[in-house]
Amino acid sequence: MYFHKQELQYNATPAKPDAVYARKMQEILGGQYGEITVAMQYGFQAFNAHIPGKYRDLLYGIGAEEIGHVEMIATMIAQLLEKAPQGISDDAIQDDPAVAAVVGGMDVQHAIVAGAGARPVDSNGNPWQGSYITASGNLLADFVANANAEMQGRLQVARILHQTDDAGVRDMLGFLTARDTAHQNQWIAAAQELREEGYEDIPVPNKLPREKEFEPVEYQFINFSDGAQAGEGAWANGPTPDGRGTFSYVETPDAGVPMPPPTIPDPRYFGTTPLPNAAEVKQAAKKDRKHQE
Repeated sequence: MYFHKQELQYNATPAKPDAVYARKMQEILGGQYGEITVAMQYGFQAFNAHIPGKYRDLLYGIGAEEIGHVEMIATMIAQLLEKAPQGISDDAIQDDPAVAAVVGGMDVQHAIVAGAGARPVDSNGNPWQGSYITASGNLLADFVANANAEMQGRLQVARILHQTDDAGVRDMLGFLTARDTAHQNQWIAAAQELREEGYEDIPVPNKLPREKEFEPVEYQFINFSDGAQAGEGAWANGPTPDGRGTFSYVETPDAGVPMPPPTIPDPRYFGTTPLPNAAEVKQAAKKDRKHQE
């Protein structure tokens, strides 16, 4: 059950309207790493969690907070648009820098579609997509993905923070970056605790029997680039993070194996194959008569 309380977690009031900046803020709302994504991602991970207790509660708690961040940013966008010039296209546009900026940089669908409101889209107007979210059912894989989502989101907020001098906007974005800091640390701590408690470990999935994979290559760094320094990293020398092996450096990949011959699909796909056209037509008709797949 969700219950909406008509309060914001933090202030979301700009000092002045700015339709161009409202468009920039759409990225941190409806972009791949925006607040809609993390709210839905943590929510679906919680819905799909297979164990009760602190890990599911963590997902529900941060997921609910992120829904509040969606509301904060949408509220800010609406206020940035509230009294912004509409960008009337006549000769006066050349004499009014504010109107020219709006026409040149605003998301016109803010006005035409949403009536001066926020939309579930990114800064280019691309609709938010459910394919942005990760909810695998494996908590270690998901928590690492969540840390990455918070890193990418914080990076984008930090970038647009320096693209405005509006004190109200900067105040809210400063709060959001701080919460992203908290969430990055929390997901990393949760991933570590999952490993310490023996629920999951790397490599993910850890429960896959080792004999199912080709063990001789599982800890090799194979140099598929002409760069000369990759062998100096910890990923090519020393113990592996899973504690089960030692990294090694392979300077040159082994010789490959021959490519298999090109495939020849069912003639009813009408691909170009070595078979004569007449033979393919005859073969297709035969398959149809016998109702063959």
